[in-house]
Amino acid sequence: MVKLYVEGGGESKELHVRCREGYRKLIEKAGFQGRMPRIVACGGRNATYDSFKTAITHQEETPLLLVDSEDPVDPTEDPDSALAWQHLQSRDQWECPPMASYDQVQLMVTCMETWIMADRFAMRNGFGAALQESALLPERDLEQRTRHAVQDALERATRNCGQDRAYQKGRRSFQALAALSPATLAQYLPYFRRFIATLRRYL
Repeated sequence: MVKLYVEGGGESKELHVRCREGYRKLIEKAGFQGRMPRIVACGGRNATYDSFKTAITHQEETPLLLVDSEDPVDPTEDPDSALAWQHLQSRDQWECPPMASYDQVQLMVTCMETWIMADRFAMRNGFGAALQESALLPERDLEQRTRHAVQDALERATRNCGQDRAYQKGRRSFQALAALSPATLAQYLPYFRRFIATLRRYL
């Protein structure tokens, strides 16, 4: 059984459900309906890594780890690249477990909001006519932007969309995630292409 351990959901059971649902819908649209991984919402970054480390010792499952990179990473779409683990070791002092392969760690570079910002069509549909697109960052080289730049731009662009539509972490972010187009994300984000290529290996 393939299990995808994802960062997100905080401490709330309701947000864990919304987190799993958001990732499920996105991955299904990427062509994996009927052969989905089991998605595990783990809350914070360290909790997600700890869950993965425990899971890697269980022979009955194949765990994959998906976390924010938090900082830009040299671009790659090669599942066998060591760059993701090297980044996490340098930034977070996370060691690659001896039983894990390089493709078992996947990064949202630099954060989930990068994925959301890459799909302007989904953003227009989700946030409505009050979306201030001029405040968004260009789609090209989006993974090289800091997470603070991405998150601040997303908040500025949606601040006039109304209380129920303005971007916020949690419920709103997972709704936005579920609406994204995998093809659009793959067009702009090398690490998303790496993620999908890895899923094809395991599913």
